[in-house]
Amino acid sequence: MVRSDAFLDAVQAGGLIFDGAMGTALYEKGMLYTQCFDELNLSRPAAIRAIHEVYLEAGAQVLETNTFGANRFRLAQHGFEGQVREINVAGVAIARAAAGDTVFVVGSVGPSGLMLETLPQERRDEVRAAFREQCDALVDAGVDGLVLETFRQPDELALAAQVAIGHGVPVIACVSFDEAGITADGRHPEQVAGYLAGLGVDAIGVNCATGPAGVYEMITRMAAPGLPLVAIPNAGMPRQIEGRFAYMATPEYFQVYARRLFKAGVHAVGGCCGTTPEHIRAIASAGRMVSGRHATVEMTGAGMRDEHRGPHRPEVAPGVTVVPTAEKGEIGRKLGTTFIVSVEVNPPPGLSLERALDGARLLKAGGVDAINVADGARAQARMGNLALCMRIQSDVGLPALMHVTSRDRNLLGHVAHLLAAHELAVHNLVVITGDPPKMGDFPHASAVYDTDSIGLLHLISAMNRGFDPGGKPLGGATRFLCATGAEPGAQDYARELDRLRQKRDAGAELVMTQPVYDAAVLDRMLADIAPLDIPVLVGLLPLASYRNAEFLHNEVPGMQVPKDVRERMRRAGTAEVGRREGVAIAREMLDAVKDRVAGAYIMPPFGRHELALQVVDGIVR
Repeated sequence: MVRSDAFLDAVQAGGLIFDGAMGTALYEKGMLYTQCFDELNLSRPAAIRAIHEVYLEAGAQVLETNTFGANRFRLAQHGFEGQVREINVAGVAIARAAAGDTVFVVGSVGPSGLMLETLPQERRDEVRAAFREQCDALVDAGVDGLVLETFRQPDELALAAQVAIGHGVPVIACVSFDEAGITADGRHPEQVAGYLAGLGVDAIGVNCATGPAGVYEMITRMAAPGLPLVAIPNAGMPRQIEGRFAYMATPEYFQVYARRLFKAGVHAVGGCCGTTPEHIRAIASAGRMVSGRHATVEMTGAGMRDEHRGPHRPEVAPGVTVVPTAEKGEIGRKLGTTFIVSVEVNPPPGLSLERALDGARLLKAGGVDAINVADGARAQARMGNLALCMRIQSDVGLPALMHVTSRDRNLLGHVAHLLAAHELAVHNLVVITGDPPKMGDFPHASAVYDTDSIGLLHLISAMNRGFDPGGKPLGGATRFLCATGAEPGAQDYARELDRLRQKRDAGAELVMTQPVYDAAVLDRMLADIAPLDIPVLVGLLPLASYRNAEFLHNEVPGMQVPKDVRERMRRAGTAEVGRREGVAIAREMLDAVKDRVAGAYIMPPFGRHELALQVVDGIVR
């Protein structure tokens, strides 16, 4: 089998890791963006090879040649238009010397730098000839395939693809979308996917422009033609800090999205502008986790679970006794013996907690077992929930369930926050990934996402066995009870079930569902997760109005409000009647499943805590 055939087979098989940014690495070595990076194949070959080698060490299985701008139009800006062949051939030789026989080398071909739609036909012919000149040199030098990347103009990408396809090696065509999710000529991902598939390329993809979240959104909308998919995001958008450009997306954030990309069916993932060997190492780790090619752990640290060999007996720190669930306070004692009712009360905007505490007192008088306190729900700026949890436990006398999201804290921040909570006797946690900042009032706030909810559960599980994340004994063990979330109506339901299994294996002791309005949807999930043998609190959010129902159905991810339920709310009319109808709908859901769940998790709308008591009145209380 020739190497180009092997490369195509590898792409089609999936789980393939491309390398990271060449330009970023060169910039970090002190080479300015005003230089011709492609010409460095001739004048600084050792520097180029060293960058290839560090990406190999990080886990890259595909090296892209340092030839992105090595067409005659871009080279002419630096006076090197007469050295197209020489620069491209040298780029392949350097990459091949680093790669040896075990790693693929693909020729990187970028756009011409011209606005195609403004050019007369004869100039378009010149652009086509420039792509042919570059592809000839790359293929003659022995690349395993060609990757056409960062094309914002689909018609220019078509010119390059038509030329590249005639060279007898696999061709990957990658487009770059703007932040609105469209190309320069206004096409959306679905349109671009069909257009590229019609060109006859071997794989299609998205690269550059945006970070992992944006690329994930675009590439998952390009699956319809059935071609292999390639995703190569930037490390976010660059910021200028002290005169230098910096990219803010961390390797840990890349790992989260790389896993999502692979699980969504993307065949190959790599890094574009701003990515480093650490980003590629994180992507490679995610690839191994998803593909199962190698055994890996979710996070470093003693005794953490090997994700593909299944749960094993976890290591416990010397002198430590792990606290069983039933001994982790009032909630742990009640699980499995008493129907638990937990109601959400959140920190209000501003400084005063009195309204929230009054709500908690009302709920305690009504027989509620626990209070849930969200962690910046809907990515809104509010007081940290640890303060309200403490006040609820000390002033009201109810156990609090403190939500912990991976959005706002890095690994060190999580450890500090958790240890502080434990010292203050806030031991009940709801571990979730958290809403991204773009959903809230401050869409430009940075999201951290050093890990996701599964990784955070692993971290807490290790602490419950007496270890910090690095495997160092804590001198004791925490006694956190860990709940986690689930979406019965998740769009990718199979992935949701798989993640819930991973959460259980990582230490989750309780599941709290998103609000459900369709009994059939909840019945399906309860049946499917029964083998996990984990208690479930069914999520209930009494609808406040028809407008509220339409908003939840159309604008909140993971929420489904069936048409007949929305119609009931529409017919209810006035605000007061609408609230009564919303309570009635929630009561019907609870009554249908009360004998199959461990409890209810009620989220009263707009802080109307009395509605929660109306939901459970006469059914479980």
